[in-house]
This record gives sequence, C-alpha cells and structure tokens, in this order.
Amino acid sequence: MSQTAPNMASSEKASSEKSSASVVRANVERHLFSTLEGVFNEEAFFLILCVFIGIFSGLSVVCFRLTIDWLHLAFLGPLPQAHSWRLFVVPAVAGLAVAAMVIHIFPGIRGSGVNQTKSALYIFNGFIPFRTAIGKFICSGIAIGSGQSLGPEDPSLQIGASIASFLGRRLQMPREKIRLMAPVGAAAGLAAAFNAPISAVLFVIEEVIGRWSAGILGSVVLSAVSSVVIVRSLLGSEPLFRIPVTTFKRPSELLAYVALGIVGGIAAVIFAKSIAYLRPILKALPRWTQYLQPALAGLVVGLIGFLGFPQVMGAGYDSMDQAMHGQYAWKVLALLAVLKIIASTVSFVSGTPGGMFAPTLFIGAMLGGAVGGVERIFLPHLSGSTGTYVLVGMGVLFAGFLRAPMTSVFMVLEVSGNYEIIVPVIVANTFAYVVSRSLQAIPIFDLLTRQDGLVLPSLEEEREEAILHVEDAMLPVPGTILNAQDYVDANAHRIQESTDSVFLVRMHPSGWSVISRDQLQRFFREGKGELTLASVISPPVLPSLYPDLPLDSAIRYVNEYALIPVVNRADSRRLEGVVSRESVFKKYGSTTLEVAEAL
Repeated sequence: MSQTAPNMASSEKASSEKSSASVVRANVERHLFSTLEGVFNEEAFFLILCVFIGIFSGLSVVCFRLTIDWLHLAFLGPLPQAHSWRLFVVPAVAGLAVAAMVIHIFPGIRGSGVNQTKSALYIFNGFIPFRTAIGKFICSGIAIGSGQSLGPEDPSLQIGASIASFLGRRLQMPREKIRLMAPVGAAAGLAAAFNAPISAVLFVIEEVIGRWSAGILGSVVLSAVSSVVIVRSLLGSEPLFRIPVTTFKRPSELLAYVALGIVGGIAAVIFAKSIAYLRPILKALPRWTQYLQPALAGLVVGLIGFLGFPQVMGAGYDSMDQAMHGQYAWKVLALLAVLKIIASTVSFVSGTPGGMFAPTLFIGAMLGGAVGGVERIFLPHLSGSTGTYVLVGMGVLFAGFLRAPMTSVFMVLEVSGNYEIIVPVIVANTFAYVVSRSLQAIPIFDLLTRQDGLVLPSLEEEREEAILHVEDAMLPVPGTILNAQDYVDANAHRIQESTDSVFLVRMHPSGWSVISRDQLQRFFREGKGELTLASVISPPVLPSLYPDLPLDSAIRYVNEYALIPVVNRADSRRLEGVVSRESVFKKYGSTTLEVAEAL
C-alpha cells in the first residue's frame, strides 16, 4: 500500500500535467488563429493557408518520391533484370509486410485515395486522420518501391488532403472551410506528383469537388502552384518524360487517332471491368486471406517480371519514356499493355495501397505506340511519330478509364508542352470517353465507392444529367395583360371576356405585378374605378425570370406568386411567357406536385 499511493499520486500528477499541456496548446492554437484572423479577413487568411498547404504537400511528395526511388534501388537494384530471384521474392515479402501494417496499424489506407478524399468532403466534413498520410507514405512507398504495379499519384493526392485536413483542424477553421481543405490538399499533392498544376486543378474540380467558384478555384490553384514550385525547386523543372518531336501535319490522319480512341476505350473498359469483377470477390474471402492477398499479387507481378517483362513493375515511368523514343517494337508494346492490365488489376484488387494514375498512363502509352506501329504498317504515309501516338495514348486511357475528359487533354499538353497535337488528343480522347461510357455506364471511381457501401455524388452523372430550363415549363403569353397606368374600371371591363383568375400587370416605366380577378372587382365595387391601377395595388414585387435559367431558379418563387413573368434578356418589357406553380411542378413530375400540395 505504501508503494501504491505514491504511484497513484505520480500517475495523477502526470495526467494532470498532460491535461494542462493540452489546454495550453489548444489556447495557443486558438490565440494564433484569432491573431491571424485579426490581421487578415477570413477569405484572405484561407488563401494564405492554401499556399502553406501547397508547400507542406510539396515537401511531403518530394520525400515520398525519393523514398520510392530509394526503396526500388535497395529492393530490386538499379536496373531490374529478368530471371532475377529478387523480382518475385521481394514483392511477395513486401506484400506480407504491407498487409500486416494495413490490417493492424493503418486500416484506412486501402485503395488509391481518391474515393477516400471524396468521402471526406461529402461524408466526414473534411476529416482525414493525419495517420492516413503517415500510413499512405510508408505502405505505398514500400509497395511501389518493391515492384507492385501501382503509382504514386493517388497516394500523393491523399497525403496532401490529409495534411490539409490536419492543418484546418489544428487552426480550428470553420466547418465549411475544413470541408474544403481536403480537395485543396488533394490538388497540391497531385500537382506535386505530376509536376503539372493545371491537370491537378482540373482533376480535383472535375472528379472530387464537382463544382467551382472564384473562391474554390483560387484556393485550389494557389495550393497546386505552390506545391509545384517546391517540387521544381528541389527536384528540378524537368517534366516526367523526355518528350521527343511530336507532329501532326495532315487532317486526314485524324482517322488514325479515331481508331486509337476506339481501341483505347475498349481497353479501358476491360481494365475497369476486371477490377470491378475481382475486387468484391477478394473482399468477400475470409479475413485471414487479407494477409496473403498483397503477397500473392506481388508474386504474380514479380513472376511477370521474372519471365522477361520487368517493365510492368512499379510505376513504369522509365519504360514509358523508352516507348516514346521508339525503343520497343509494336508487338512488345502491345504485350506490355496487356501484361500491365493484369499486373495492375491484381495489385489493386488485393488491397495494396497505391494509385491507378501511373498504370493508366503506362497502358495508354504502350497501347498508343502499338496502335501507331500497326497503322504505319498499313498506312506508311502517316507523319505521326511513335512519341506522338504514345502521348495521345496516355490521354486516351486516362479519358476512358478514369473518365476525366478535360483533365486527360490538359495532362497530355502539360506533359508534352506541345500544342500541335491538341487536335489529335481531343479527337482520340473524345472517342475513348464515348466508347467507355457506352460499354460501362458507371465510372470506375463511382463503382468502387458503391462496392464499399458508400453513396457519393456521381459527378459524371451530374454532368450528363439533362438540365431543365425555365423555358421548358413556360406557358404562352397570357391573352389579357393589364396596364398599371389605366384606370381600375377600364381594367375591370377588360377582364370580363377572360376566363383567367390571375392577371399580369405591366408597371411603368418597367417591372411587373400581379392581381387577381377578385381583387380587381373589389376595387371597382369600392368606388375606386377612376383611380389608376398603380395607385391601388402594391409596388411591383414580382421577380423576373429568363428562358435560359435553370428551372430550379423558379422554385423559390412559385409558392409565393401565382404567375411569374419570363422576359427577354435584351428587353425586360418584352414578355416571352409566364410560369406558374403548376407548370413548374408538372415539368418535374406529378409526384413532386402532389408532395408540394401536401405541404
């Protein structure tokens, strides 16, 4: 007992000191935030914070890339050779270690990280634990460095998002700002990984946020640019690839790129369907198999390398660079594209943390070079070099597999720095996107989200959804329109031949009001017939709509006003038609109308 009491006292004292330290730290953080908020307004402070998010994300991604390179060198050597025992032993052993860490230490880092970042935005109010960044850094670094057929871009995106979420929470930012922190950090991480700020900004807006405003665009751009500045200052400004001369001379050659787009779209669907089919099967297996799945995936990938194709291991940037410079025959390029689909599928569905961006680019590059080689056999007059087809092929798979058409175009332009190939890129990517959508309705990221039991907004479905406009619910111009400058008795006589119960009133010099038949007749009975209509009705309060506005803009008014004028944008006194409560809800469907009437 005499020893227990001092121990309890010391424990209580330590706990008290720890609690006091936490309180002091929280007070310091609040004081820091309030001080900074006093110097800058909230929006300015948030934009400044975005710059720091970009700096921290850029530094983290630089360390991440160097770690992957160092591990790859330590595990597989400077130049992996076929038939080396390390090619299949190292990925398998590393897979066991990664599986143990994912299961016991970092359970939230499975997958690429794109869907997790999107979930943080729409479900968890921007919350991403900081340990996610640590786990993603360690486990993805080991997996990719050991040869798993995955890429560093998606993990970099999630690392940046986790850092941004952590900073927002520590500075006690408002909830709406913390929610936006994740995509801001995601843009910074992806920009640093790709060394391409425009593509990162577009991807985050196109696939994570789904909308943009001046504030969102400014914050995302600042974080992306600042992270790229850090990466280029530390690793140099050289792009990912040594871009050869790329040409596009004759418009008739666009048919060759159309064929590439179609082939790429089919390959993207095969890749996506393979993942969609195998992933739920492996997830449904007993829990103990999760220890072995990454190891078996590493064994499969290593076996492909051991049998003579080590190019499929890791991100594969060096092999893409070699393909651009014509160092592979078209048959080898086609085989590498097929093997990369197999290797990347088994790596990803096993739950190994890593990204799909690099495998997508690799498959597209090899496929583009193979298609270009075949086309030049039958059409030797084609002027496009192998490098041109490889670059276009990258964008084709990106557009078909990840279903980010705008990002795919700008990514190729940023990587190549050559705007001469913009027309082939747009044409090929468009065909790949259309073919992919026609063969697989659900994009891969949405499909993975639904397999995980989450319901996130499908941004592609929102883009493709038909938008109703005011003109779709617009009724013809009423036959009887009253004039506010006329007398009450004149207007009362005008409505006698009409069957309408509500009438628009044209105000002077502009504007509209509304009056019912009962109101007008009451004014007449009250002896106000010799007064102008403008003197007895309320001031014009009717809002005006335009035919091209989304129909949603009319909903806020239809329960308050019986009729709403739809006017011409060039002349507000020119009436195009009217909308009513019934016409609007009828356009949305009878069920909506019944619900509105019940309310």
